Amino acid sequence: MTVEPGRDDQAARGRQQEAAAPADGPTGARHPRVVRLDLSGKTALVTGGAGGIGRACAVRLAAAGAKVIVVDRDAGRAETVAAEVGGRALGLDLADPGAVDRIDPGLDIVVNNAGLQHVAPLDEFPPERFDHLHRVMVTAPFLIVRRALPHMYAAGWGRIVNISSVHGLRASAFKAAYVSAKHALEGLSKVVALEGATRGVTANCVNPAYVRTPLVEGQIAAQATAHGIAESEVVERIMLARAAIKRLIEPEEVAELVAYLCSPAASSLTGASIPLDGGWTAN
Repeated sequence: MTVEPGRDDQAARGRQQEAAAPADGPTGARHPRVVRLDLSGKTALVTGGAGGIGRACAVRLAAAGAKVIVVDRDAGRAETVAAEVGGRALGLDLADPGAVDRIDPGLDIVVNNAGLQHVAPLDEFPPERFDHLHRVMVTAPFLIVRRALPHMYAAGWGRIVNISSVHGLRASAFKAAYVSAKHALEGLSKVVALEGATRGVTANCVNPAYVRTPLVEGQIAAQATAHGIAESEVVERIMLARAAIKRLIEPEEVAELVAYLCSPAASSLTGASIPLDGGWTAN
């Protein structure tokens, strides 16, 4: 990886990361191997960037040389991550469509990661929660991509990476809003891929199963309480029931796939939905 002269310590950390510690055994991946890439001069926007997958993506893209804008509803935590990666923070509630107007349209990379969950039977699902999840996970990505595309088209280069889910490919009961929103994001991503194909812009979905994030840890605790079982049993018996690889995915693994999708090697990969699910969708 080449680095611009005068880059701060983030570039050095990126080189160290790309030395690539091996995985922790046949099923462990706390420190996954990394793709070598140079995103110097590129500006990347990561939504939901204050923690979990979003934070891991911000760290990884910054390590490759990108200037990262960390968007999150929690402005304080976004500032912390931005300071860590030498980027800048933008506190936005993406449930408000007007919030997108505050985003600088001069983006080269967009990672639509912000998301949330609500679990309830369909006949009891609050309509306002259904609408809220769709505004954050479908409407906001649409508006952000719409805002960024003119700059990408003018530059003849752009990368849209949508953090979907295994639930963008498969359904689970009691998750009507989340499943339908992720399916809609899949369709949006494919349309962007088709329209951007001749303009140097790619669009892809990454489809993780359960990732070790605060959102999932909250679900684990809630399920443990609801079923009266230990949290370890929730992971083994419920979350990993369909997966062949019996462990939670690490946020850094998702970020590494995102990094690859932003690399020159992925210039012909567009309109795809890439499962990172431990074999869940192989069933």
